[in-house]
Amino acid sequence: MSDQSPIDQIAERVERLLLRYEELNRTNALLYKEIETLTHDRDSLKSRLSAARARVDALLARLPEAGAPPSSTPRGSE
Repeated sequence: MSDQSPIDQIAERVERLLLRYEELNRTNALLYKEIETLTHDRDSLKSRLSAARARVDALLARLPEAGAPPSSTPRGSE
């Protein structure tokens, strides 16, 4: 058995609980910061993807239709 009084035992447990609470609060704050960073990174990547899609769509629009003859002027009509 322990030679501490019940009050001392309770006080020790409360101290450990307070330390654990502070540790969890710090961990929680770090996790929220990481979520914020990852959300920013995700939004940036989505924006870059959207811009890349727009560029690809613009390039595709410039391609001739499949099976259509290339449009060129006859050499004799210049």
